Amino acid sequence: METLTTAGVEIRVETFYQFAESNSANGEFIHSYRITISNHNAFTVQLLRRKWVILDSYRELKTVEGEGVVGRQPILYPGDSYEYVSGCNLQSPIGRMDGIYIFQNKQSGKEFEVKVPVFRLEAPEILN
Repeated sequence: METLTTAGVEIRVETFYQFAESNSANGEFIHSYRITISNHNAFTVQLLRRKWVILDSYRELKTVEGEGVVGRQPILYPGDSYEYVSGCNLQSPIGRMDGIYIFQNKQSGKEFEVKVPVFRLEAPEILN
């Protein structure tokens, strides 16, 4: 599990390899990840946008940007947490992801960046 706090917002990432959905013979390595976002600030924040950087072991770099996460733009009051699960398909057995979330301070209206820690995506069978 990877954890990083930026600007009072903590991001915790846990990854899972999806054996049943993956097909290593065809270069399909399916991973899921659970992200928990916790607001440690004294003010309310809203997650507006995200940007992911995904790199596999073949050095294929992919950038994914968009509004919110899994179709939502959650609002977190002081002390609140929000959790979601998403996934990533790789063509190689090992990769990594990291990125940023753009949040808005609901009091001031100002936007700020929160870093997502680098996390590894690994097919366990390749590590033996």
